[in-house]
Amino acid sequence: MKKRIKTFISIKIIPFIMQLLVRFIYLTNKKVFHHANIKADEPIIVAFWHGELLMQPFNYQKLRPSSLVKAMISQHKDGEAITRTVQYLGIGSIRGSSSKGGAKALISTIKELKAKNDIAITPDGPRGPRFSVADGIVAIAKKSGCKIVIFNCKPSKYWQMKSWDKFVVPKPFGTIEFFIQEPLDVTNLDNEQAKALIKEKMLINAVV
Repeated sequence: MKKRIKTFISIKIIPFIMQLLVRFIYLTNKKVFHHANIKADEPIIVAFWHGELLMQPFNYQKLRPSSLVKAMISQHKDGEAITRTVQYLGIGSIRGSSSKGGAKALISTIKELKAKNDIAITPDGPRGPRFSVADGIVAIAKKSGCKIVIFNCKPSKYWQMKSWDKFVVPKPFGTIEFFIQEPLDVTNLDNEQAKALIKEKMLINAVV
């Protein structure tokens, strides 16, 4: 019984409370958007650092308010709570990561992109190291032929966790700058060149 109660709290109560807190933070901050022009009819691979993911659903919704995006989320036990939280914010999920369920997740992302849906991935997730770029995002881009679009969020006031990703939580009543760069085509680069270019571009507006 205790286990069932604990599971109910972790996958029902906590995600609901978390999405309310995220919405409160967003609504109480001034928003400034720096968005490149992205073609509406092309599916994209959204990339952002794991430590900056909290406000990214709003960044995406500003860019494509009526489109569907699915985020690659770890099969780790915490992944279910994250999946349910982002569902409240209009984000779907693909379960898997570079460390577990990677092949299945890769196939699923290709199918989503072929169906003209966007996918989102944190190249340094789910376990780091921070600001690293795993092979997965390059493989997805090359196999799908889709371009990578880099997202950043930079709050004027924030808490920064002591986790491996130094997770950023914006404070209320400040300003959040949202960045979306021009699409990045890595199909003609080798893996190491592509990873280096992605990292370079993602660090431009990152919270360090």
